[in-house]
Amino acid sequence: MALGHIQKLLAILVGIFVFYTAASGPFEGLIQRAIFLALVSGLGFALYPLGARTAWRPVGLAVDIVLSAAAVAACGYVVWNYDAIMTTLPWATKLDMALTAGLVLAVLELGRRTVGLIFPMLVVVGLAYALFGDLLPGVLRHRGFDMAFVTETIFLGDLGIWGMLTGVAATVIAAFVLFGALLLHTGGGQAFMDLAMRLGGRQPGGAAKIATIASGLFGMISGSAVANVATTGNFTIPMMIRLGYPRPFAAAVEAVASTGGQIAPPIMGAAAFVMAEILGMPYLTVMLAAIVPAVLFYVSVFVTVHFVALRRNLAIVPAEELPAWSDILSLRRVLPIGAALGGLGFGIWLGRSISTSAFYGIVGLLVAFVATEAGRLSPREMAVKVLDGLEDAGKGMVIIGVLLAGAQVLVSMINLTGIGVTLSSLIVALAGDSTILVSVIVGAVCLIMGMGLPTTAAYVLVAAVLAPAMTAVGIDPLVSHLFVFYFATISVITPPVCVAVFVASGIARTNWLPAAGEAVRLGAVTYIVPFLLLLYPGMTLNGGVLAVLEAVTAGLALVLAVPALLSGVRLTGRRALDVAILIVVIGLAIYPQPITPFIALAIFLVARGTGRVRQKVLA
Repeated sequence: MALGHIQKLLAILVGIFVFYTAASGPFEGLIQRAIFLALVSGLGFALYPLGARTAWRPVGLAVDIVLSAAAVAACGYVVWNYDAIMTTLPWATKLDMALTAGLVLAVLELGRRTVGLIFPMLVVVGLAYALFGDLLPGVLRHRGFDMAFVTETIFLGDLGIWGMLTGVAATVIAAFVLFGALLLHTGGGQAFMDLAMRLGGRQPGGAAKIATIASGLFGMISGSAVANVATTGNFTIPMMIRLGYPRPFAAAVEAVASTGGQIAPPIMGAAAFVMAEILGMPYLTVMLAAIVPAVLFYVSVFVTVHFVALRRNLAIVPAEELPAWSDILSLRRVLPIGAALGGLGFGIWLGRSISTSAFYGIVGLLVAFVATEAGRLSPREMAVKVLDGLEDAGKGMVIIGVLLAGAQVLVSMINLTGIGVTLSSLIVALAGDSTILVSVIVGAVCLIMGMGLPTTAAYVLVAAVLAPAMTAVGIDPLVSHLFVFYFATISVITPPVCVAVFVASGIARTNWLPAAGEAVRLGAVTYIVPFLLLLYPGMTLNGGVLAVLEAVTAGLALVLAVPALLSGVRLTGRRALDVAILIVVIGLAIYPQPITPFIALAIFLVARGTGRVRQKVLA
């Protein structure tokens, strides 16, 4: 019971710290990051105790106390010695080395407890390569670095664990996590679910379409595929199964729809903020560039579900289970969400920082929440909802803080050793400067490197190692980063390590392998859309109105034809001819000439319309 109170108190404290610094502006760089990491480390060891409910918990408690103390001491040391670290070039002492080792060990152990062994092992490999890479043969060999130099890089400056990724986690991402948690706890979560039910419930495959819409709405805020599956999936998957949908299909729909939330603005699994920092671009630029591919992703899933529902005659949701439009559009539901988004947009329009804009959105949300709930909830009940939001936000920041701090260590070792440049050069040499071949190789490697990793960590890794290979052959940096991000993201639904499918299959109580097959089919277009980024500049809203129209048309033709092909949609009544027509449409869509996208879409629409007329005549 005491541990539960400690968890709640620390989580709320983290939320308050983020709210305060979003309102007043962050502390100096290293101070902000060190305080944030100390708070989330302490909370992390409280939330994920070692050996909980086992006989050897006392040993686990001792380990937790030691690692937590080591992390807090190291962070406190940086805060206390901030001026010396930033104004001199300090030499690493034995104390510095011990503090660095303790902090890195604490971060890696928390990473193991929160997301599994793969990510911390990658960081360990990066550290080992920095220390012992001079012993390797061939192109992988570097000049070698001793423990003191590695300590100075990681701990005594702003290029290691206190670098840009930790800075983004401690400011922008943390503010948006708080924004999303408060929005969901003050009624936004139920509003999203009700809207999804009303929009999709009475259509063919209604329950699957509810999952698609709801997961997209939740994913735009949460930015985590696994968390999204666990949240919305506990409602949508049982609904689909109850209405007679096959269990693997139910699991796949939820897994794929939740994955799309990671590529959907505004948060994009926190990668939008990290990408903006890496590229030195405004956040708004990255967010706008991601809109068209995200819309195409969800249209493709929606269309695939629709075609499968027609073929399998999947049930719609009974009308009596759907919420009334009057409730969904009531002022009590709409005003808090509108005020939150309005405050966020107002801050961006004024030119404020993204974290300050998030603060404006939070203030607008809280004011509207109090105004609309004043007659229904007591002040104590409203305070409980806000505190619950702060608590959930604090807990959500643990994984983000730990992952990005660990990723920052890995990135600093990649930069220190130059292995990223080496691997990029090898890829370019292997592909012979061919843009398409480089992209195919990079996409395949991204799928492999992203398996088992959370979205943000996967993106950071592939951005550091693989994106330079694409820019080296002349691809725009923003396009390169979006390309590797999408492929790293969809690794969560790609066998064999498809963690989103694993979670969804557990909820559906079905074998993960058939669910993974369904997921790959539902998300098939996602494996192609990144290549449209290379073929059509308008996919990122660049090149003018005509270029954007060509890109959108090509994307629509693709997201209609590919699901139709994979779902066995009947057009002419002759399967071979249907397949031929759809292959022609797909070929024209990915052939970047000014007129071909429009021809592709026209062929599909005419064929689909003719097929419907034929079916009506036969009926």
